Amino acid sequence: MRRVRYHSYGDPDVLRVEEAEIPAPGPGQVRLRTEVIGVNFVDSMFRRGMGAQFGRTLPATLTGDVVGTVDAVGSDVDAALLGRRVAALTEDAYADHVLADAQWLADVPDGLDDAAATMLSMVGPVALGSLRLGRVTPGTSVLVHAAAGGIGHLAVQLAKLLGAGTVIATAGSPAKLDFARGLGADIAIDYTATDWPDQVRAALPNGVDVVLDSVGADVTRRGIDLLAPYGRLVAYGMASGELTDVPIRSLYALRSVVGISMLAWRTARPEEFTQAVTEITDHLLAGRLRATVHTELPLADAVQAHQILDDRGQIGRILLRP
Repeated sequence: MRRVRYHSYGDPDVLRVEEAEIPAPGPGQVRLRTEVIGVNFVDSMFRRGMGAQFGRTLPATLTGDVVGTVDAVGSDVDAALLGRRVAALTEDAYADHVLADAQWLADVPDGLDDAAATMLSMVGPVALGSLRLGRVTPGTSVLVHAAAGGIGHLAVQLAKLLGAGTVIATAGSPAKLDFARGLGADIAIDYTATDWPDQVRAALPNGVDVVLDSVGADVTRRGIDLLAPYGRLVAYGMASGELTDVPIRSLYALRSVVGISMLAWRTARPEEFTQAVTEITDHLLAGRLRATVHTELPLADAVQAHQILDDRGQIGRILLRP
């Protein structure tokens, strides 16, 4: 089978398509015959060298949200899973066959297209979980950074579904801002403008109740300053590639900062995570939530997919297909 790895850190051209043995599932695992792979921005950061901070050693594989059919199961896994179409976040995702944890498979119901199916295993639940962690209720004001990205474009829609009041979306180009407005954002602001915080303050003079932050660094620091009393900043990424020290004095104004990761959430509250997957599935099936595809490429064009990530050009999701 084919798989994509990189043997050195660097630009997208370090990615290599290699031949490998088809893996056999171990205890607690299933094997999927890959149909489509949802590409995640974090892997461009790992590819550039940040992965070493998280224990990723070379040669390295790439993560992704894989949709496929179960074609083999581990010795302790229910054989009834064979033939089932599922979605899973996997470690060695850019491949014709992948291994996945049987416990965390998301069933893909009939009628759900490939793009929507790739949202079930991680992207959709993290978007919903971030809003829930921020305690978004009817009338809550929400600021969503990177609102045209894979998670961000779902978060804008979900905020509205949860009854949020003013939803402000930030993005880095006119096309992305128009896209965010089309998703339901009340206000769209270019975060590359030096005065973007002033534009937020003009829209919400009393501060923002909830900020969803996947950027990090200075955007996080300025986002904290925009919070209303009892406001919450929920961090689920750091696309800037920088870890941010939270200035404690900025929290004395009754503000709080909390982080979320899918793995931590699944470990701490597995039932809650599973319920989030169910909710996302229902929203997508009912058409209340839509998944946007920026482009679909063959697996052999993984370099091109990562170039789009590096250029920050994506609107919605990038898909790879074996």
